[in-house]
Amino acid sequence: MHGLNQCVVLCMISIGITACSSYTYQDNLTSLPSPEYANAHPANYAGRVPSTISTGEKTIVVNPQVHVWAAYGSNGSLVRAGLATAGSGWCPDIQRECRTEVGSFRIQSLGSAGCKSKSFPVPRGGAPMPYCMYFNGGQALHGVPRGEVVEGNISHGCVRMSVGDAEWLRFNFANVGTKVVIQPY
Repeated sequence: MHGLNQCVVLCMISIGITACSSYTYQDNLTSLPSPEYANAHPANYAGRVPSTISTGEKTIVVNPQVHVWAAYGSNGSLVRAGLATAGSGWCPDIQRECRTEVGSFRIQSLGSAGCKSKSFPVPRGGAPMPYCMYFNGGQALHGVPRGEVVEGNISHGCVRMSVGDAEWLRFNFANVGTKVVIQPY
């Protein structure tokens, strides 16, 4: 894995969302904090996204640059945010790019704790995807076991998050038709 130093200034009017925020963020996958540090000093994911957006409807925003998902109420206020792992630039097992498609989508289906991938691992599928929420063909928001959601984009195109976050989104926020916005990498 490689590290990137990024200074990101986000002032975006795109895909029906207006949001402005400024922050400095360092993404260095080679020096992630130890689990003990992470538990004692939880990351402020909400601090990486705007506290309000102009949306007019419940919206889930995924920002692959800062590795965060955010749920916004219909009034545009941030309800909850957490760590997100989006699609990788290259997946060696399938020999192609597998980034999560950028754009505006709608949740098409809602799954249970027993949701599983039909494609991965190659060739038969079966990878656990608890509380999957499909939004773009085979791409979904879903939970993964601890350690498989990291501050990097390493998935096959789905948006990974903690099982607890996926369960919360699935049962407390998302419905079929809820807007999902994947921001540019």
